Amino acid sequence: MHMNPVNDTNKKEFGEKLRKTREQKGLTQADVAKSAGINTNYYACIERGEINLTYEKLQSIVEALKIKSSDILPF
Repeated sequence: MHMNPVNDTNKKEFGEKLRKTREQKGLTQADVAKSAGINTNYYACIERGEINLTYEKLQSIVEALKIKSSDILPF
């Protein structure tokens, strides 16, 4: 099985989906970051597509937004 590395486009698409989901729920970046147990600046970098997240961070963000990972993953 060949796995493609996460490229900048995927990270940007993921971040955009996160931002749209967060805004639809009426939450700020600080709200999501606090619920996910991460720093607000770190979360902002994720939304801008600058960070390659760990599974644990992804799980905490998905739980904070009360969504399924399939709702925001670009693949």
